[in-house]
Amino acid sequence: MTETSLPDVRKTVTVAASVEQCFAVFTGHPQDWWPPSHVLVKKERAGLAFEPGVGGRYYEWDVEGTEIAWGTVLVWEPPHRLAMTWRIDPNWQSITDDERASEIEVEFTAVDEHTTLVELAHVKLHKHGEGAERIFRALDGPSPGETLALFAKAIEKHVG
Repeated sequence: MTETSLPDVRKTVTVAASVEQCFAVFTGHPQDWWPPSHVLVKKERAGLAFEPGVGGRYYEWDVEGTEIAWGTVLVWEPPHRLAMTWRIDPNWQSITDDERASEIEVEFTAVDEHTTLVELAHVKLHKHGEGAERIFRALDGPSPGETLALFAKAIEKHVG
């Protein structure tokens, strides 16, 4: 498998919440679903946030106020769609620009009035360069995966 032919990694989960509620929890409460092992700051993490709108950052900050951006919002279409860059290198360290960043796409599709299918996709993984296949292997696996499993619990907390 060549790095330019890496497939997207797609995970899904169905939750008991409207698309509006899902988008609000995903973008407004990332600290409630973000995997605790996914940390870029060197000190204890104090928070996570999304800056709404295209061009906004999603980022974390530590107890001393140091901020590190996980990426830039590329698509902001509440309550149905969100896409952003993912600024990670093949060693799971932060990179400072979007040129070498892959992308994450999140879609919220109504199953019915009170149920939503959430799909999270890691796309353009080849942009990670030589270590792209290692990142693909780490992400690939059964749904819902760690992030969406935690998101489902966050929905229960905020909506359930």
